[in-house]
Amino acid sequence: MVVTLRDRDVAGILPRGGTILGTTNRDNPFHYRVEENGKHVFRNMSDRILENLKSNGIQALVLIGGDGTHAVALELEKLGVKVVGVPKTIDNDIPLTERTFGFDSAVGVASWALDRLHTTAESHHRVMILEVMGRYAGWISLHAGMAGGADVILIPEIPYDIDVIVRKVRDRVERGKRFSIIVVSEGAAPIGGAMTVKRIVEDSPEKIRLGGIGEKLANEIEQRTEIESRCTVLGHLQRGGTPTAFDRILATRYGVAAVECICRGEFGRMVALQKNEITSVPIADVVGKPHNVPSDDQLVKAGRAMGICFGDED
Repeated sequence: MVVTLRDRDVAGILPRGGTILGTTNRDNPFHYRVEENGKHVFRNMSDRILENLKSNGIQALVLIGGDGTHAVALELEKLGVKVVGVPKTIDNDIPLTERTFGFDSAVGVASWALDRLHTTAESHHRVMILEVMGRYAGWISLHAGMAGGADVILIPEIPYDIDVIVRKVRDRVERGKRFSIIVVSEGAAPIGGAMTVKRIVEDSPEKIRLGGIGEKLANEIEQRTEIESRCTVLGHLQRGGTPTAFDRILATRYGVAAVECICRGEFGRMVALQKNEITSVPIADVVGKPHNVPSDDQLVKAGRAMGICFGDED
């Protein structure tokens, strides 16, 4: 299953999303699911990786992905594998880099959805809620909400008070604005409460599947305001389709930087974007340190100044 990629194999992939390699974001070679005696168990299969690298004469490994991928990269480095990381995730939750590629494309899709929800909300005098991905980081919700003209933006980093949200909706009605647009991250939670979990998958590396916060909010707001409230879950639409120009350029810059790291013999590092310059940082400084929206983020401050509600204050 090992092939050598040539120019013709990668021709035309620039406008394509997803992976041409057929890789997975679920499997961890240090905790790999196998079937033994009719039961699924987890085994450390890293020795298989070492064997495959050696037998195929592979001198260095480039790992492309998010926090889980870079955690694997760090463990492989400890086993002597020469690794270079590339930050790719729509969640933008990797530290020491200003952007991960995939994020800008996801924000673009969410903003596109808000533009269309705005039409229905205004025409039918409804509260329209858009639930977006992002897990425990609110970057997609924050950026899409700002770009899409949301009235309320809810992110995991700022626990919300449902009373504050209801007052915002009612205040808009009193000012003659008979509709409201709310963007909520799947990981958002009320003050003193927990995130909304869609289901638990015990035999998966990602046991907790978030989801359902949008519908929960729609029901609460409609009960309290008697304004029809609807929820749209954008889901995996954010993860597909044609990448934006920004993501195409960023991915290209990252790819060049990763190869340059290998040529210079700089391993155990992740390429990163800092002050619009491509650099690299130790993978050990990245793993286990999620990049969440800080409370003093300039975009949050700008949103508050514009009158956008973040659920914690009027």
